[in-house]
Amino acid sequence: MSEYNNIFADNRQARFNYEILEVYEAGIELTGTEVKSIRSGLANLRDAYGIVRKREILLLNLYISPHKTTSAVFNHEPTRTRKLLLHRQEIRKLIAQVEQRGLTLVPLKLRLKNGWIKVDLALVRNKKLHDKREDIKKREDKRDISRAMKFN
Repeated sequence: MSEYNNIFADNRQARFNYEILEVYEAGIELTGTEVKSIRSGLANLRDAYGIVRKREILLLNLYISPHKTTSAVFNHEPTRTRKLLLHRQEIRKLIAQVEQRGLTLVPLKLRLKNGWIKVDLALVRNKKLHDKREDIKKREDKRDISRAMKFN
């Protein structure tokens, strides 16, 4: 199975809005109905972000649709706070970076690895407007070059 078949949700807007400094692979604490919904492709990472609370990394605003065939009693809350599972030294490093340097934790992908659902969590810094414009210019130049090569 290729890598792209394993991705359930992708936060493409994060790559445009933020400068990605480091990426960590984290497990995520989920309930059964959440796993079923994610495997159905019903997750959205757009407004999600990570915070540090009580020496733990938590993921907020990750939207996972309620499972359709499960009754409301057993179903999950769509935007509940979920705990991320990382090694202790990674958590210490992230806490230091977030508190001292004022960086942000943003999830990039929700994917399957060895039967487990993982989150690619990025340590990011906000991009300035001129950086975004520069990225757009590079992308347009690359597109123009590929078009010119295609017609030759």
